[in-house]
Amino acid sequence: MCPLCGAKRSKTYHPQSELNVTALDKSAPNRKLVIENVEPALDSGRFPAKMTVGDVCAVGADIYRDGHDLLKARVKYRSPRSSKWQLLQMSYDFGGDRWYAEFPLDEIGRWRFSVEAWTDRFGTWRDALRKKVDADLDVRVDLLEGAELVEGAIAFAASEHQGELAAAAKLLSGTRSAKKRRIEAALSPELSAAMDQVVNPGEVTQHDREYHVVVDRVLAQFATWYEMFPRSTSGDAEKHGTFQDAERMLPRIADLGFDVVYLPPIHPIGRSFRKGRNNSLTAEPGDPGSPWAIGAEEGGHTAVAPELGTVEDFEHFVQTADSLGLEVALDYALQCSPDHPWVKDHPEWFVMRPDGTIMYAENPPKKYQDIYPLNFWCDDWENLWLACREIVEFWVARGVKTFRVDNPHTKPFAFWEWMIASVKERFPELIFLSEAFTRPKRMWGLAKIGFTQSYTHFTWKNTSYELREMFTELHNTELANYFRGNLFANTPDILHAYLQEGGRPAFRVRLLLAATLSPLYGIYSGFELCENVPREPGSEEYLDSEKYEIKARDWDAVGNINDDIRLINGIRRENDALHTQGNLEFHDSDNENLLFYSRTVWDNDLLIVVNLDPHNKQSGLVHVPVSKLSLGDEYRVRDLLTGETYAWRGSENFVQLDPTDKVGHVLRLER
Repeated sequence: MCPLCGAKRSKTYHPQSELNVTALDKSAPNRKLVIENVEPALDSGRFPAKMTVGDVCAVGADIYRDGHDLLKARVKYRSPRSSKWQLLQMSYDFGGDRWYAEFPLDEIGRWRFSVEAWTDRFGTWRDALRKKVDADLDVRVDLLEGAELVEGAIAFAASEHQGELAAAAKLLSGTRSAKKRRIEAALSPELSAAMDQVVNPGEVTQHDREYHVVVDRVLAQFATWYEMFPRSTSGDAEKHGTFQDAERMLPRIADLGFDVVYLPPIHPIGRSFRKGRNNSLTAEPGDPGSPWAIGAEEGGHTAVAPELGTVEDFEHFVQTADSLGLEVALDYALQCSPDHPWVKDHPEWFVMRPDGTIMYAENPPKKYQDIYPLNFWCDDWENLWLACREIVEFWVARGVKTFRVDNPHTKPFAFWEWMIASVKERFPELIFLSEAFTRPKRMWGLAKIGFTQSYTHFTWKNTSYELREMFTELHNTELANYFRGNLFANTPDILHAYLQEGGRPAFRVRLLLAATLSPLYGIYSGFELCENVPREPGSEEYLDSEKYEIKARDWDAVGNINDDIRLINGIRRENDALHTQGNLEFHDSDNENLLFYSRTVWDNDLLIVVNLDPHNKQSGLVHVPVSKLSLGDEYRVRDLLTGETYAWRGSENFVQLDPTDKVGHVLRLER
């Protein structure tokens, strides 16, 4: 009869095949323990977690086995430049039934770690012995078992401990010694400490996966960006600016408190199908064209537009920026104008149409005849990929450590994962900002495969509901571990209706939101002058867009918000609560136009209120989380924007904000 179903066995009954039992795994005795749910891990370790230098990597794991034996566990980890594993014992949290350990991340690059565990046979024996002694039971045999455990550990102990363990084993097994002395030795903290140092490699269960953590510079996590066109720095709309002109702009940008100055493409611009002013299909004489139409007879992605100067001039620009505490970010746009040298030398790198022409970029009904996309899966894709990586390496050799990547979601993810990993293996300090205004999963996928930062949909989030939904997700889900959102308040492509219609107060509102909702934010030049005229009603394109012409600006023009930018960037630098992600919480307000949230870290608690209505005065009660912040009935808050101090009481406090004067409060709790 079958022991499972009671059916009569046939003569050909094979229990193993009927029950689908696999062959016995001979390695099973070495896997007595289960190790799972290891953190930090992204998609079960498929992708690396992200942190910054100076952080602590907190490792957690679920570890268990059958029975009641005690366990021990440790993390093994190594830094990017080390070939030797460091070992760190893990602690067990009984309440959470989970194991933990922490190690400092003091070097940028890719760190590796894993978890291993084993049965604590000596600890289990010692725990049982104590219980028996307390119950006044006979422990003579138990002491002999302990002697065997200690003696068996000698072979795996460090030489300086072997004598100590041999003496202990002899004492435990010595029946002529007094029982009390043998018990005291067995339970002594000295023996326990010595045995804690001994691990039998044959009894260790290794977790089946190695995890990675990419550690970046602090600038990858916390920075303020400023975008400028160097060709618009001469002060004359009829005169093309140079890198020398652009250098004279740097002290102003540094004074405003920015960390990164980002330049659109600086390469030669194609002449075929060059776009004219306001994106006209016909360029007039003197029209400079779009910088994103890269490549001309003067060169391609590793050349500089001759109107700007030379590669040496660019290097000097980078050095000057560095002396002012600014880092230069360069645009990395993998596309070509019809005049790019690659079109002639490597036509196989592009998409050929049936009529023998090369396919230009399209987003129907829009056509971009001045740009040819690359075919990343062409027959010669390997050489194309290497050529694209060489572009990065070329500019790294000239002092560039940060790249803003144009439309990465239109290129293969496999390419980005390979390129970023391979180039950061040599240059771990590099930062890559993804300009991918696309579906959320695609944006998050780019962050997983290696992009350091990403543009977001912040520009289109203007209501209380939209902002709460977006930033609750960015700060309070797994995204906080790998997706670093860089909030650009405007770009050369995006002038939102909120800015068009709200005037100067709207610019101040969006500045305050961008600077306090994320550790990373940026503006495109002209924002400080509140430029807000669209090309036509309903368009997000600027009238007389700088993408197609040279601009001349008066940076001190009436109505500028330079003081706001300088003040807010100073507040950001002085308050650690604004330097990190994952510490934002929204709180209730009885007026939806008053967005109320907190940013808190140890000894730095900020309560921020912003009037989202740029046209009208708004007032109402905001609800302070007094219990969570451990506040008494009365407490004081100081507005970092004005220096004013307020005495607040309890959880409900009145706020009134007039956008013509104050668009918000950044209130620091005075403990």
